[in-house]
Parts: sequence; C-alpha cells; structure tokens
Amino acid sequence: MTEDLIAAAREAMSRAYAPYSNFPVGAALRAGNGKIYSGCNVENAAYPEGLCAEASAIAAMVGDGARQIVEVCVMGQGEPLVTPCGGCRQKIREFAAGSAAIHVCGPQGIRKTVTLEELLPLSFGPGHLK
Repeated sequence: MTEDLIAAAREAMSRAYAPYSNFPVGAALRAGNGKIYSGCNVENAAYPEGLCAEASAIAAMVGDGARQIVEVCVMGQGEPLVTPCGGCRQKIREFAAGSAAIHVCGPQGIRKTVTLEELLPLSFGPGHLK
C-alpha cells in the first residue's frame, strides 16, 4: 500500500523547482479519504519565500477538502536522511495523529519509518486550543 505513496513522492520530486539549492524534494501523503496528495519544493530567488514539498502536499489536500493525514512519504537525494524541517513537522502535526507513519525515502524507496510522535515529541497541536 505504501508503494503508491513512494511513487507519488518520486514523481513530485522529479518536478521540483530547485534552481538555487539543486536539492529536489518530493512529498506525498495519504489522507483520511484514501486519496494521495503530493507536492514538491518550489524555490524562489527571495529564499524565505520558497515552499517545502510537505507544505505543498498539505495545501493540495486542504484545497481538495480533506483534513486528516494518515501517512506521509518524504523523498530526497543524498546520503543523509531527508526528514521534514521543523516547520513542516508542525504543519503535518496540524492534520495527523502522533501515531501517523512518516516514511523517509531516497529514490530507491524507504530508508526509515518513524511516527510523527518520534519526529516531533511533546508537540503542540489543535487539542491544546480546545
């Protein structure tokens, strides 16, 4: 079941716009409705104005009306694991339970799987504001 998520992240990574860092990243998530939403990083000459792949995928999900993330796949190249940045960890937390699987992948497939709780322990989320 995760293979379709990996394929979507790989495809998204191939479409990344990364002329400054030359570091393409793709992300795909499975929503509670069963659909897969993907995104890629989109850089900008004004560096802080770029978008992360995870944020792009989340925006596509929300734009389609979904509000729950079940699992996430993040794909990048190179030897070090490419995990979501701090901001994207918090964005994922907005829509996912602590038990949600986060698959950290390279082009060949899964390199490590962690839960959101492992990736962002003691997180602040929507429940804190109720």
